[in-house]
Amino acid sequence: MKRILVKAGIALGSVALAATGAFVTASPANASWSECPAGSLCAYLAPNGSGAPGKVSDDNSNLLQYNKFDNAESLYNHGNNCNVRIFSGLGYTGSSYVLDRGMTNPTLANTVWWHNVASNDWCV
Repeated sequence: MKRILVKAGIALGSVALAATGAFVTASPANASWSECPAGSLCAYLAPNGSGAPGKVSDDNSNLLQYNKFDNAESLYNHGNNCNVRIFSGLGYTGSSYVLDRGMTNPTLANTVWWHNVASNDWCV
């Protein structure tokens, strides 16, 4: 009987170590809004700021040259002191809206900016 309990204890200890190992080696959570550096407009390839951000900090007449903006699904304005106007067309054309400083757009789905953040203008 004692031998069975010892074997059961060893088996449970092995399971506990395996479970602990799984937690230690689990992949980190997706990056989030906090990954966007101060002074930047950040675009993400998934809703809610998931994944690594693409970032710009100046006015840009052609954001479509950057994969993260060309395929953007969410945005974050982590600007230092300005709102930013987002455009659906190159060269500050097309539909636009202002993303206030410190604000996110958690999903661009069902908008003209879905996979199409074409240009941006700061301090509007």
